[in-house]
Amino acid sequence: MLFDTHAHYDSHKFDADRDGILSSLPEKGVSLVVNPGCDLESSAKAMELAEEYPFVYAAVGVHPEDCADWEDGWIDLLREMAEHPRVVAIGEIGLDYYWKENPPRELQQHVFEAQLALAESLGLPVIVHDREAHGDSMDVIRRFPNVRGVFHCYSGSAEMAKELVRLGWMISFTGALTYPNARRAVEAAETVPIDRIMIETDSPYMAPVPCRGQRCDSSLVIHTCRRLADIKGISPEECARLTLENGKRFFGIT
Repeated sequence: MLFDTHAHYDSHKFDADRDGILSSLPEKGVSLVVNPGCDLESSAKAMELAEEYPFVYAAVGVHPEDCADWEDGWIDLLREMAEHPRVVAIGEIGLDYYWKENPPRELQQHVFEAQLALAESLGLPVIVHDREAHGDSMDVIRRFPNVRGVFHCYSGSAEMAKELVRLGWMISFTGALTYPNARRAVEAAETVPIDRIMIETDSPYMAPVPCRGQRCDSSLVIHTCRRLADIKGISPEECARLTLENGKRFFGIT
């Protein structure tokens, strides 16, 4: 069975068939899903989905692209949400310097730090989004040595992955690992010990080969699993078992 550790079923792209997709996942070999929020509204929706589907868990947080209207009082709202028994992490949080129209970097860093402090106070892991912000992302997390986390949809170097492992963090790979030009992702996957790796879809985005261009859902995580298994020289079944165990351990799911 597979664990899709990052999928956005709160997305409007699933409005037409959300229940059909989610209800079909167990029979397609997906036993667990974590749905992170990107703002207060999507975090609340993630919690609703986790209440409705027993194999879905939620994370709550404010994404760097969605933090323009941030108010420090939102931390209290996130704290209240995080007390829900189906919430297993703070996320999706982090830094995104890719788009020029994104919120100012200083604001992104403030929001990131505030949510890391929240996670530290609650003893919860964090799910980090890092796009074109590798140096600053590393600088920020080093200020919170007691926080455990995962860099999702990993796009950094193998050297950065080694440092994250040294700091006790996890690395998660999406369908991007299957892309023909995925040299950096493959190098990182070769470097990171298998017990520090999780797999995900980032649905509805990042559909793997051979499904690129399609809307992604958790059933497609098998393709990332197969590619990772090939990189690690193990069977897909063993890779599925190990990444499932890794995800359950990381999120504290029994």
